[in-house]
Amino acid sequence: MSWFTGRLPEAWFSGNQEFVLDREEIAIIGTLPVPAAPEEASDAERDALLEGSIQRFREETRERRIEIAREAERRFRRKVSWGVAAGDRTVMFTTLSVPVMTRLRQQERRVLDTLVAAGVARSRSDALAWCVRLVGAHTDTWLADLRDALQHVDRVRSAGPDVGP
Repeated sequence: MSWFTGRLPEAWFSGNQEFVLDREEIAIIGTLPVPAAPEEASDAERDALLEGSIQRFREETRERRIEIAREAERRFRRKVSWGVAAGDRTVMFTTLSVPVMTRLRQQERRVLDTLVAAGVARSRSDALAWCVRLVGAHTDTWLADLRDALQHVDRVRSAGPDVGP
């Protein structure tokens, strides 16, 4: 995502940005420095300092992020979302929620209905999202390897001839 690297102000992030892509969305997650806290600060005070730093960044960069997102959305024909990583925390400012159509057999629908009946989810849609998050949490390594392979394929494709419209 070289375009973003060239377009984003250098002062925004400390280190590289992470770009998470799918068919509908480009998520940009930049790393913020962890603010220095006094040695005697409690964990709650350190958390509040980090949260305040993240909020300040969000507010101070809002207009420019919107401007860059609009340019990117026209250029790449995908929505752009923003987030930051600071310390052990990742906060997404904006994300896209996209409906997904699926066909499920009765046994699969019963799983979703059980989650709804148990109060784990409010609807079949929420139950399905819960299941996807659960699978994702337990297969992080496999999915990371798969995403790396797909990024390699994207790099190879982009190095080839441009066959766009």
